[in-house]
Amino acid sequence: MMIKTTDLLAIKSQPTETGLSESKLAAYFAATPGWEQDGPRIVKTFNFKNYYETLAFINAIAYVIHAEDHHPELVVTYNRCVVKFDTHTVNEGKGGISVNDFICAAKVDAIFEQSFS
Repeated sequence: MMIKTTDLLAIKSQPTETGLSESKLAAYFAATPGWEQDGPRIVKTFNFKNYYETLAFINAIAYVIHAEDHHPELVVTYNRCVVKFDTHTVNEGKGGISVNDFICAAKVDAIFEQSFS
């Protein structure tokens, strides 16, 4: 199973109750470098020069997050933002990782690369 970043960027999050199996996760992580599994979520830390850039990043990703209707947990400090995605509706409502998490991860990465790297 080969997943490309461009594939993830081209699709939109959809309501889902189906999480990704452990066997499929590696392909999705390969398409979203830097993201790591932290239990039932995916996580990545983004570093910035100062607090203004950190807030600008949050504002930049806000539109995409809203449009995808898939909202991460954000941990914000002076020059860092930790983004954590999970899908609450999968695994019979217990939560976990779905394709939506990787769609949004790829889109957040694209914003970072375009404006902040």
